Amino acid sequence: MRHCKSTVAWLLLALFGFAGSIVMGRAEGIRLDELKLSVPNAGSSGPATARLDAIVLRPDDGQPHPLGLLNHGSPRSASDRPSMSPYGMRAQATEFARRGWVAVAFLRRGYGASQGGWAETYGPCAHPDYAKAGRAGASDIAAAAQFMLSQPYVSKGKWISVGRSAGAFATVALASTMPSGLAAVIVFAPGRGSSGPDTVCGEDELVDAFAQYGKSERVPLLWVSADNDHFFGPQLVTRLSGAFAKAGGNLTLVKTPPFGSDGHMLFGADGVAIWAPIVDRFLKANNLVLRDKLLDVPAQPAQLRGR
Repeated sequence: MRHCKSTVAWLLLALFGFAGSIVMGRAEGIRLDELKLSVPNAGSSGPATARLDAIVLRPDDGQPHPLGLLNHGSPRSASDRPSMSPYGMRAQATEFARRGWVAVAFLRRGYGASQGGWAETYGPCAHPDYAKAGRAGASDIAAAAQFMLSQPYVSKGKWISVGRSAGAFATVALASTMPSGLAAVIVFAPGRGSSGPDTVCGEDELVDAFAQYGKSERVPLLWVSADNDHFFGPQLVTRLSGAFAKAGGNLTLVKTPPFGSDGHMLFGADGVAIWAPIVDRFLKANNLVLRDKLLDVPAQPAQLRGR
């Protein structure tokens, strides 16, 4: 009788273990959700709170994971801002989710369907105030982080911010404020004021803005720029990064060979094979590797099928 009871108990344990393995196997994936982030609408007319358009990609295992915010650029023409979508950074968010992050691609105020007035103006080309524009973008990133860190599927503590172009510039500004828990920032071709190919309004003012940010920035910062970037070219990158580092900024600068017809597009789906290994080395150097094995790339979401 005892033998029978022990055999039944063993079978039950094996059955539950097998069922558990099915659950764990099913969880090895990435889920995508659309979300509206509620943030203060400071400095703009209208309601006190704005809702920002976002998508969230994260490991589908029922466990909390650290936050990674992804920040978009700003088109040269204001008429292109209303058509922007957080899905424009889905490929980048997917790569961070594969690495174990809760990757949130969102639109700051005044872009796409996000509410609130556009707060990132830097004034006339002849006298731009880039530092102010960067701080405005940084305030949206900080507010988005605060909102996301309150979500049950986001672990508390360390988080990162990633950006491209104007979103990278705002991320540098964010890092200069040293927000609680910010463990590192990753920026691709940061800057503002590109009015045309290889043309930037007030380069000296842009250099000065980076110097201002560098005075108080101490978070590990990875800066990636391609040698054929036609928004912020290699000579200007040398001036910008030099001013930032000289002021005290904690900078790792990586310059890549030319990418496509304009290296400004490096941080995208077509550039993953180039930028992902650079990011991985940086994350490893700063003890921010979350997984030994990357999650599989998910199928195209239903929201994008047929487009």
